[in-house]
Amino acid sequence: MPFDLQGFVKGLTGRPGVYRMIDANDVIIYVGKASNLKRRVSSYFNRNHDSAKTTAMVAKIVRIQVAVTHSEAEALILENDLIKQHRPRYNVLLKDDKGYPYIFLSAHPFPRLDFHRGSRKKKGEFFGPYPNVGAVRENLSLLQKIFPVRQCSDSFYRNRSRACLQHEIGRCTAPCVDKIAAEEYQQDVDLVRLFLQGKNQSVINKLVAKMELAAAEFAYEKAAGLRDQIQVLRKLQEQQHISGGSGDMDVIAAATRPGGACVHVLFVRNGQLQGNRAYFPECPTDTSVDELLEAFIAQFYLNPEHKPPTEILLPQALQQQEVLQAFLSDQTDRKVRLRDSVRGDRSRWQKLSQTNADQALDNRLGRKANQAQRMHALKEQMHLPKMPRRMECFDISHSHGEATVASCVVFIEGVPAKAEYRKFNITGITGGDDYAAMRQAIHRRYSRVKAGDGILPDLLLIDGGKGQMTQAVEVLSELELTDLPLLGVAKGVSRKPGLEALLRSPIDIGVNLPSDSPALHLIQHIRDESHRFAITNHRKIRDKKRSQSKLEGIEGVGPAKRKELIGRFGSVRGISGASIEELEKVSGISNALAERIYHALH
Repeated sequence: MPFDLQGFVKGLTGRPGVYRMIDANDVIIYVGKASNLKRRVSSYFNRNHDSAKTTAMVAKIVRIQVAVTHSEAEALILENDLIKQHRPRYNVLLKDDKGYPYIFLSAHPFPRLDFHRGSRKKKGEFFGPYPNVGAVRENLSLLQKIFPVRQCSDSFYRNRSRACLQHEIGRCTAPCVDKIAAEEYQQDVDLVRLFLQGKNQSVINKLVAKMELAAAEFAYEKAAGLRDQIQVLRKLQEQQHISGGSGDMDVIAAATRPGGACVHVLFVRNGQLQGNRAYFPECPTDTSVDELLEAFIAQFYLNPEHKPPTEILLPQALQQQEVLQAFLSDQTDRKVRLRDSVRGDRSRWQKLSQTNADQALDNRLGRKANQAQRMHALKEQMHLPKMPRRMECFDISHSHGEATVASCVVFIEGVPAKAEYRKFNITGITGGDDYAAMRQAIHRRYSRVKAGDGILPDLLLIDGGKGQMTQAVEVLSELELTDLPLLGVAKGVSRKPGLEALLRSPIDIGVNLPSDSPALHLIQHIRDESHRFAITNHRKIRDKKRSQSKLEGIEGVGPAKRKELIGRFGSVRGISGASIEELEKVSGISNALAERIYHALH
């Protein structure tokens, strides 16, 4: 019996809730929230739509599900949970990221500064969030130059017998070897804390007082060092400070074009610009800026990593602005203001964010056009049966046969799809046999794909010459995948980039494309990414094996004792440098076992 849309709408409640539009394939194609379910759902069927997107969506609806909530705030939370779970094609979808990075100041007698991302459960203080890893690294580097607070790991700190290079170049006061008193070190930590809280002027005032005191005591070298610190901080303050600004603020702007959308955010904390970031949500054609911004704000600030500031500047008023403002205030237990009509300095920052959004989107669409040109050139020059929208490339990496790893990287529409990368730990072959390694990797990959676990590519690339190509052809023949286009990327005689020979079969003499060919550039990009991924994973396995093998071969040293030893000395090299007496101090290590470990490592 067909679904009675009109009858269903008549029976709906006027309470707030969430509705799910479902198509003939029983797939959720849209999730929405409403303060009044009956009025909102009815609007889809009782009038003509200005949006082609909405018209196309309504034509596909065969069933609707609703969930009633106690409030519109609950509906907002449920809507975002369902969007993340089902990723409907007609919703604006903000891609998940790794969360914001922070600067971490540990709770240690001599605290350390460190990069942190993820759960904030460690004891200490977290400063941020920062828009990207680069911003954190830049700030840590700057802090190390201005305030000589240690950034080494605790295990490295515990096992120092003399000051390291950072102390020699003036970037650490070497508390590990008692080069500085605890009280004086804490003064530097207090200045770092003030700096990270955005209180630069307070830091400058304290340093000026210390400089004047040092000069009065004729400690001119110390005074000169403080003077240099002050100059760096004043220059930084001029670069970061927002004229007339204070407090925390996010400045949001949006841009839409046929083919994509961008939301750009400027992050201001304590009156200072910490950085900016562009987001490219997936959204249907004909999505309005209002809908884009509402979806972005809801999904972005519902993420625990994205705590909203006290003020969010918008490029225009939103239909759900009051609801979003009340919801964000309730979520953070403080007043959050969404402002759209701003003047003066805030207006200038809003225009800057908008300029960045337009520029970022234009660049992205330009890159897409360039990728399309590369793929078209590859299809034409290598005589492929269709446009290679999905391409996979294999490479092998090992060290003289040790820890052999095969990589499989995936490019979709000319762009790396890193979530679909795969690595294969190669076993059961003679060390250094690249042909056998390639054969095993390809067989493992495409036997799974043939069984339904994965998608066949439009083009398979092999980083290697005729030997590797022969293995690939034989495996694909065994798996009855002979229709899969194959391309070998063999290095030229000089092994220089641009002189690669492209093999379409093991008996092919090879094709050399011009060094300025867009098709060759795409192939080189894919091949280089495959090589990078293979060698990165190979090194991880090799280094892990080498760091553990010496300890694993010692009788009486099991996993628990290895963990204690590594935790105490930091590495196998650190354990090797320890005396028998130092080894005995580790929990669970007797004198006899300490002697056995010492002699095994020497």
